[in-house]
Amino acid sequence: MTIGSLKQAKEKKSRKNLKAVVDEQSPLLPTKHKEDAGFDEFDGAPFSGAVFNLSTTIVGAGIMALPATMKSLGLILGIAVIIFMAFLTEASIELLIRFSRTSKSVSYGGLMGDTFGKYGKMLLQICILVNNIGVLVVYMIIIGDVLSGTNSSGVHHAGVLEGWFGPHWWNSRFFVLLVTTLGIFAPLASLKRIDSLRYTSALSVALAVVFLVVTVGITIFKLMNGTILLPRLLPDVYDVTSFLKLFTVVPVLVTAYICHYNVHSIENELEDSTKIRAVVQSSLALCSSVYVLTSLFGFLLFGDATLDDVLSNFDTNLGIPLGSLLNDIVRVSYAAHLMLVFPIVFYPLRLNLDGLLFPSARPLTFDNLRFASLSSGLIAIIFLGANFIPSIWDAFQFTGATAAVCIGFIFPAAVTLRDRYGIATKKDKILGIFMIVLAVFSNVVAIYSDAYSLIKKNSSPSE
Repeated sequence: MTIGSLKQAKEKKSRKNLKAVVDEQSPLLPTKHKEDAGFDEFDGAPFSGAVFNLSTTIVGAGIMALPATMKSLGLILGIAVIIFMAFLTEASIELLIRFSRTSKSVSYGGLMGDTFGKYGKMLLQICILVNNIGVLVVYMIIIGDVLSGTNSSGVHHAGVLEGWFGPHWWNSRFFVLLVTTLGIFAPLASLKRIDSLRYTSALSVALAVVFLVVTVGITIFKLMNGTILLPRLLPDVYDVTSFLKLFTVVPVLVTAYICHYNVHSIENELEDSTKIRAVVQSSLALCSSVYVLTSLFGFLLFGDATLDDVLSNFDTNLGIPLGSLLNDIVRVSYAAHLMLVFPIVFYPLRLNLDGLLFPSARPLTFDNLRFASLSSGLIAIIFLGANFIPSIWDAFQFTGATAAVCIGFIFPAAVTLRDRYGIATKKDKILGIFMIVLAVFSNVVAIYSDAYSLIKKNSSPSE
């Protein structure tokens, strides 16, 4: 027992030292540099804390687009695909964990660098930049939709501020996003340590729960009153084009489950790192349950009138007591949730960009000019993107069809097929091939379907 305890302590100590060294070299870990004071305070995170952190990484704006996937796939197929994507995500993360341990890599970037060299690591960093910028653009779009309103198919859906005070210049989309950016995003993004955001993160989760509980309550009330029609159970497929259009939901579903770039940092903080797979499974079970409930009750509530951003649906008369108040609670609670989650996603984005542009520079937290320049530039790009991208569906399809699918499936599969240490089983390689084929095929079809629909839409007036 004494020898075993000494061995375990030795392994834990060497693992801590290795982690600190890789932290210094890899920008993919959202933790402090070696020189930062208080590094060791992050060790020994409990199981529940790890599940909470990973679940927070997973659940974000993607949940708002999931009811629209039900509109495309139907209730039965939609729920089945959400659950299937959870299992596929767990399989891809398991591959990452196993190969990381064999290569003694403590970050996703370290694993890619070990397997494919510095260019493999750089490619992953670029994909994380594209993915996180896309996600943050989606956050801003949703906040703009909720507070200032949005237009869909020629119909204007009023925002909360417009509903309260009427249309004015100061509650226009551009001005509201400008004030939100300068008054909320910029101050929170200026915090140099991610642990400074732990209280806002906890509050954001509570606000997300408020949204879900109110949505479920409204739907159950209307079901009991018999004012909700039976939703479409299967997709409406009548020709090849409508069949191909089903694949447009894949990028949205991929984006909804992306958390791979935070798995290693959470594992490094666990009291017992062998429990990381249980953490992943628990988080995916929790998040997929939230996704299914939101998709189910959101689609039940609005049916075929469900918009790409379901929050925009909460501007109509729900036909229930206090309907207007509940509408505002749902929309404001989730908009506030996204405002508080924004800096959590922004932190690794800034860290990866710094590592890509200044790989040999001193830690970002010690260079105020570099820190301020990167933060300001990124926030400006995200702000402009949110004002020029028309809907969250477009943003999700772009990031999901490019960066997210690489981070979530193609890179883990490529590491498995490369099998530098000869540990991959036949089943692993078959799974790797399946993930690559599924990811590439579905996203190519989704891009083709979107392009075809866009061309057809633009050419229809002249016909």
